[in-house]
Amino acid sequence: MKIRIICVGTMREAPLRELLDRYTQRIPYYMPFEMVTIPDIRAARNLTPERQKELEATEILRQLAPGDYNILLDERGKELTSRELAQFIERKTSVLSRNLNFIIGGPYGFAKSVYDRADMMLGLSRMTFTHEMARVLTAEQIYRAQTILRGEPYHHD
Repeated sequence: MKIRIICVGTMREAPLRELLDRYTQRIPYYMPFEMVTIPDIRAARNLTPERQKELEATEILRQLAPGDYNILLDERGKELTSRELAQFIERKTSVLSRNLNFIIGGPYGFAKSVYDRADMMLGLSRMTFTHEMARVLTAEQIYRAQTILRGEPYHHD
């Protein structure tokens, strides 16, 4: 069982990239982890938002295997506290034989085909974040969840 963050697009902001690296390097200490980056769609400016979502969906779906549990990061998704996320991850990792995927879409969100493969929609907030910020927040929360489950002093209620 592995936790994966699957995301569309490259990280352009160096400070956010450094922060993301900080958390993605810590998570494997606790459990198998993988960061999967789907490259930006070429010539996206010439595409409609729907076509861009379709092309991104093709690449996202290529990353998903039968038996994976797929969580879409979406502003309309269920919001959890850090402790609730930790408990959720603990439950899922105890029963899943495949991957627990946290999926972050491109600038226009997800195509219907990706929503159809989702097992859950998770909201970081009702606000919208850039995909770069969503990656950092997701990685930090996965790391935080692991420290909560082990009773480490990182999280404070």
